Amino acid sequence: MAEGERQPPPDSSEEAPPATQNFIIPKKEIHTVPDMGKWKRSQAYADYIGFILTLNEGVKGKKLTFEYKVSEMWNEVHEEKEQAAKQNVSCDECIPLPHAGHYAPQEAIEKLVALLNTLDRWIDETPPVDQPSRFGNKAYRTWYAKLDEEAENLVATVVPTHLAAAVPEVAVYLKESVGNSTRIDYGTGHEAAFAAFLCCLCKIGVLRVDDQIAIVFKVFNRYLEVMRKLQKTYRMEPAGSQGVWGLDDFQFLPFIWGSSQLIDHPYLEPRHFVDEKAVNENHKDYMFLECILFITEMKTGPFAEHSNQLWNISAVPSWSKVNQGLIRMYKAECLEKFPVIQHFKFGSLLPIHPVTSG
Repeated sequence: MAEGERQPPPDSSEEAPPATQNFIIPKKEIHTVPDMGKWKRSQAYADYIGFILTLNEGVKGKKLTFEYKVSEMWNEVHEEKEQAAKQNVSCDECIPLPHAGHYAPQEAIEKLVALLNTLDRWIDETPPVDQPSRFGNKAYRTWYAKLDEEAENLVATVVPTHLAAAVPEVAVYLKESVGNSTRIDYGTGHEAAFAAFLCCLCKIGVLRVDDQIAIVFKVFNRYLEVMRKLQKTYRMEPAGSQGVWGLDDFQFLPFIWGSSQLIDHPYLEPRHFVDEKAVNENHKDYMFLECILFITEMKTGPFAEHSNQLWNISAVPSWSKVNQGLIRMYKAECLEKFPVIQHFKFGSLLPIHPVTSG
């Protein structure tokens, strides 16, 4: 079976902590290159990649404008889970939750979008300052300081009160997801922190992994819009960019999920994403093409020169092969690279301890 089609281990990213969970402030655990072995064997790695692949499967063949329904039967699901637990039987359709009360995933999705809208508004309220250097506008530090101060309050708007103890742990991933305020840069490690943020919200039961489409199309796509605005407004540097040899200066996940969206498309093939007309006509439906449009807005010159890796990918015959290749590349170029993973933080929800079987 091809790598991109492999199913993640069951419940790897869905298991919510028990009500007695001891939440902790996540911290760095990968300090030297040999520590990378700990990361690849960790529960955090298994849960993170399982989450990415589950979302990849969920958006396959679907447009951003696809009409989907977010789970609403929250109390019924919770009651079904409780009944199943009492009878000691499996309930595969449900995430094991702490006392979920009346909190619905639809509400959580809307509150996450509102949180991102707040970050967007703060950009408007913090215009770039005049400075000699063209890149890395120092106004970003003012914007970041506001997020640093307000992160827990923002996350508390999304997390119900009975899970308030989780807020400080989960908020760390939000703060890590928007770039570095010292270097004024942004890269795939920051993007991974946002995916980890969403994974943690699934693990505590605020989101349902069943709602992959809403998580990617509504929340992650809104996050991308805000990050692009940050990158443009404050002229952020790419973190650890490989320049022309990298896939993209800033992002990776939207290329994976965006290529999954295009699998079995009736007429758009990989060769079309270097066609300006095809991109302009279809970018609102597909994350991959939105990424290409942003690159062409930010860079000048022939596409084959400024984005050589993507140019090469346009020669791949099918989107499923593109998708599988990008998953392999993501593991090799992001998840297995010390300069990226040294900044990843581990807590009780994404723990450094080795994968537990059973």
